[in-house]
Amino acid sequence: MLKTRPSGIVGMVVLALVVSAAIAGAIATPFDPTLVDFSSRLLPPSLRHWLGTDEWGRDVFSRLLSGAAITVSVAGMTTLLVTVFGALLGAFSGFVGGWFDRVVVALMDAFLAFPALVLAIAMTTVLAGSPVAPVIALAVAYMPYMVRVVRANVMTMRQRDFIAASKVMRNSAAFTLVRHIMPNTVAPVLVMATSLFGWALLAESALSFLGLGLAPPAASWGGMLADSRNYFADAPWLAIAPGVAISGALLGINLFGDFCRDYFDRKMKD
Repeated sequence: MLKTRPSGIVGMVVLALVVSAAIAGAIATPFDPTLVDFSSRLLPPSLRHWLGTDEWGRDVFSRLLSGAAITVSVAGMTTLLVTVFGALLGAFSGFVGGWFDRVVVALMDAFLAFPALVLAIAMTTVLAGSPVAPVIALAVAYMPYMVRVVRANVMTMRQRDFIAASKVMRNSAAFTLVRHIMPNTVAPVLVMATSLFGWALLAESALSFLGLGLAPPAASWGGMLADSRNYFADAPWLAIAPGVAISGALLGINLFGDFCRDYFDRKMKD
């Protein structure tokens, strides 16, 4: 499969680089990403400062790594919450049906009436001051997408013969759901989770750009991009570094997501 889809390899490599940068940013960076040094203000890229320094004299490369740790962590935690709780809620709703399913569908439709980013901005504003506000806001905003995908998959699967056989054998609903239905939802859940990771990464960058992310001096890619606006003419590297990081990460995630979708589609056909 990888031989026929080299873009999948590119996506994996880029995704691995992003995760590696996040790990490096959480463990150690060449310079303290929050250290202010006005004597090194707005220095261009050099052997000492690979990506130059910002308006506070902070090393841009170190802040890019530190920002990767924050941005990827928020996107990762959001994806984990949405995947676990969204998949469970969607599976239970689709399998049980009845009034519970109608309530879940109504709630999800209510959330989907608003653009995810707008909903996330509103919730982040309400939860202002909490370090987990971006994660909670993004998880709530993107939960309906996972619920709908899993629910539709489960409702289709509920009509299969092996589910009818499980009922004939008088297996409990919980056993049927856990043993037969949930394992068969892994493929769509993984594909959706990959897309969600990209959406959450972009949304976190947008929140940080708008000043709704973690408070300074914590670094995030969106925050770095926002800080660079007043210096683009004199120090373009301040915008180029986080801009390329965000674009490259999204490209890698999308390529990897396309590869996963094609892989599981082919596997299901076989």
